[in-house]
Amino acid sequence: MNILVTGANGQLGNEMQIVSKNSKDNYIFTDVCDGYQKLDITDIEAIRKEVKDNDIKCIINCAAWTNVDKAETAGDIVETLNATAPENLAKAMKEVDGLLIHISTDYVFGGDPYNTPCREDQKGTPTGVYGLTKLHGEQKIQAVGGHYIIIRTAWLYSEFGHNFVRTMLNLTATKPQLKVVFDQTGTPTYAGDLADVIFNIVESRKFEGNDGIYHFSNEGVCSWYDFTKKIAELAGHTECDIEPCHSDEFPSPVKRPAYSVLDKTKIKETFGIKIPYWVDSLKKCEAELLSH
Repeated sequence: MNILVTGANGQLGNEMQIVSKNSKDNYIFTDVCDGYQKLDITDIEAIRKEVKDNDIKCIINCAAWTNVDKAETAGDIVETLNATAPENLAKAMKEVDGLLIHISTDYVFGGDPYNTPCREDQKGTPTGVYGLTKLHGEQKIQAVGGHYIIIRTAWLYSEFGHNFVRTMLNLTATKPQLKVVFDQTGTPTYAGDLADVIFNIVESRKFEGNDGIYHFSNEGVCSWYDFTKKIAELAGHTECDIEPCHSDEFPSPVKRPAYSVLDKTKIKETFGIKIPYWVDSLKKCEAELLSH
């Protein structure tokens, strides 16, 4: 099967490039930046041509606008990338009876107070433009009516690009003191683990008959403060004094979810996967980063 991956230069796209080397399928990686085959996913005719020319039967959409703060003032481009583009991909796959695997986010939640893990059928209550446009993307894919798997994930990090782990490794190595919020709770997710799950769903062909929305993050729960403490501990950055603080000490243009732990029962039962504990995955990622 020929598989198209969008957003190939992002965190998940880079991890997909690694896992795809073990595949019996043919992966084609695209992005809008140099070094990759170019594909503008806001242009449905360009997508249709790509699908036809390469006989694509599955698209894995790793592309999105992900800057949460800048989304508030960036204008129409956020909706275009996070909602219209996924709709385009869904239409192109429906036309060839193919599958769209689309990555969404825990930010579709957050507006209502709750303290139990969010389920797939829970009403979306986004608090900002980023979460709202990602929710619109999910709704547009569903409205198209083709074959799709939407995977919501959270707190994604990896060896690639800009992310919380790489930032905190730098800050805890160079700053005498840091304040990190303790009143936002969720689960860090190693992009390598998410790539493994996507790869195994495609490779096993278990996606057939299992259209729908799924949740995936690593196992366990922590705050950003706990996450930072563990990042520093694993790296041996003991000199930095890391203090917990409230979110309102760091004014932001958007209110982030206070609790966005995802219930992963459905993805585990449907696809028979075992999910690693967040600390174990963090150890793997940091070992890789520190070895370089």
